[in-house]
Formats: sequence, structure tokens, C-alpha cells
Amino acid sequence: MSSQRAPWAVQPETSRGRLHPEPAGDSRSPFQRDRDRIIHATAFRRLQYKTQVFVFHEGDHFRTRLTHSIEVAQIARSIARRLALDEDMAEALALAHDLGHPPFGHAGEEALDAMMKPYGGFSHNAQSLRAVTLLEARYAAFDGLNLTWETLEGLAKHNGPVRSPPPYIAEYDRLHPLDLASHASAEAQVAAIADDIAYNNHDLDDGLRARLFTFDEVAALPLLGEALADARDAAPGAPPERLAPEMIRRVINRMVIDVVAEAGRRIAALAPRSAADIRAAADPVIAFSDTMAEANKVVRRFLFTRMYRHWRVNRSMAKSRRVLQLLFTLLHGSPQMLPAAWQARAGDAGSRDCALTVCDYIAGMTDRFALEEHRRLTDPDIPG
Repeated sequence: MSSQRAPWAVQPETSRGRLHPEPAGDSRSPFQRDRDRIIHATAFRRLQYKTQVFVFHEGDHFRTRLTHSIEVAQIARSIARRLALDEDMAEALALAHDLGHPPFGHAGEEALDAMMKPYGGFSHNAQSLRAVTLLEARYAAFDGLNLTWETLEGLAKHNGPVRSPPPYIAEYDRLHPLDLASHASAEAQVAAIADDIAYNNHDLDDGLRARLFTFDEVAALPLLGEALADARDAAPGAPPERLAPEMIRRVINRMVIDVVAEAGRRIAALAPRSAADIRAAADPVIAFSDTMAEANKVVRRFLFTRMYRHWRVNRSMAKSRRVLQLLFTLLHGSPQMLPAAWQARAGDAGSRDCALTVCDYIAGMTDRFALEEHRRLTDPDIPG
């Protein structure tokens, strides 16, 4: 397998290893083992009932964090294969990148960030690292999943070099330095851009399904208008539920082709000889072309105004923020209401340790568990 990878790909044989040394064990590569540990993690299973845009009870066919993560992994593997990178590592990072997301999507993140402001705020990216290095409790010998240095580096730098790390990333970096100021590997960059591709396209699909906007509006957007016209030509008279997937898959394909071509140009100009050269580069090597990047920005602006700020979504987000803010306030002020195992970690009411514990507890909730916990804590007719 190693002969099939580009010299600048991460090489499993030269991995920097794990914080807690382990024997090589079976025939899987270190990054295959990372991927498998992520799939078996409790935090990964919980993504099934965590919001992407629509709360879980709003419909069975809308994306959740789990289906989004699987779709990101598929796109990441496709790009990594075309660029002769390590597909297993790209897939592992794609599957893990949202493990730290709280319930209710960005509304939940905004609520926790506001409540945690006195203690350094809340970042789902830092929470993902916290989940795989501390909160998962599946092994007798250590906390977390004990993933490889390369996978942890990719998680910490999901959005590029980290100049001002959130508190937990800074804390972990002191224990296990992740070279935060440099770029991540090409595989980590692939996972990040696959996230962008999946996010926009699948939100378009869900927005059309929810009738937040129309095909006529989408037709006016760059890239999407051309893909929609091609889909209509290929399937004349197709109903909306078939036309949308036909359009979306064409857009995804064009974006993947664009990334591969642009990466080829950047890699040729850089002439890297190892993964270290990718990390040391002044700019990322995995990116959209300028034309595609601009088209992507237009789509993002459209989604922001027509979907993320749609009155129906705004109502749901406002209610979700209030649920988490109240949960945090009640539990931070009265940690004796936490389950026993969490009480032991919390310490005194109102303290920083208590805030961190309550934040971890809430961030790990699914949408439906958060709603149930809210009812248990606020409705006197429901037993605790």
C-alpha cells in the first residue's frame, strides 16, 4: 500500500505514535485503527440524534450530524484517493470532526459559548479534541481513544493553523505538542474541504425539501444554475424530489474535480517531498480554485439569508438556545442534580470545574435527551 501513496502523504510507518504507547497489534494501519475507534465511540453514536439544521423531530429525512459526517467521509475518501493520499486518515478525520458538536447545531454552540464566556468560551472543535482525548471512557489504561498524533493534529487544526488556541487545545498541546502554528497534513486539509462541500450541498438539498426556497431561486446562483440546467436536460419532467439529488450530485462532482485540479497545481508549485513540507508551506495545498471559492461564497450567503435565518429556523434556534441556557444555569448552580458520576467531577456549585463538567455533560447530549432533561428539571409533574 505505501508505494501507492504520494511521498507527501502521511505515511503510517512513520507515524509519531500515540500519547500512550501501544503494541502494533493486528494488520490494520494506525490510521485504520483510529477510524475504527472513532466509529465505536459513544460520541459518534450520539451524532445520530444531533441537529444539522433541523431538530431531529422535524423530519426523518433531514441530515443529522451522523449522516453529515458519513457524507463528509465519502467525499474525503474520494478526494484522497485521487491525490494518492492516505484515505484511512482522511476518513478518520472526516468521521471525527463533529464529535464535539452540542445538541441543536449552531444554536447549541452559541448558547454554550455564551454560558462559558467567563471560562474561555466554547468551541465545538476544541470539544471534539476533548471528546477523543478525555471524555470517551472505553479503555482501562487511559482516558479518551488514544488516537495517533497525526489524527489529533488534524482535529485540532480542522480550520487551519491555530494561532490563539481555545483553553483545552492549549492545555492538551502542553501535554502532547501538536505543532499548532503550522498547517495540518494534506489528509486533514482534505477532510476540512470535504466538510465544506458536504455542508453546503446537503443544506441546499434539505432547504429544498423543507421548501425554504425554490428551484427558481437556486437557478440564479453560480455553479448551481448550470448544474440544475444539466439535471433538467438529463431528466426532463423529473419531480422535485428527484431533480434536487440530480442537481446536488453534479455540484458535488464539479467541486471535487475543482479541488483535485487546484491541489495538483499547488502541489506541483510547492514540489513537496514529505508530509513535513506540506505542514511547513505558507498556504494550504488543498483548496478550491479562485472561481470555485467565489461561487461557494455566493452559495453560503444565499443559505445564510434564505435558510439559516429563515423564520422557521430562527424560531427553532431561539427555543433551542433557551433550553441549553436554562439547563446550564440550573446545573451549574445546583450540581447535585447531575447524575452521580458527573457530580463527582463537578465540585462546588458555581465553580470553574463545575462549569466545565456541566458543559461536557450538555455538549454530549443528543437533541432529544436535552429536551427530556429540560422537561425533567422544569416540569414538576415529571419525575426526576
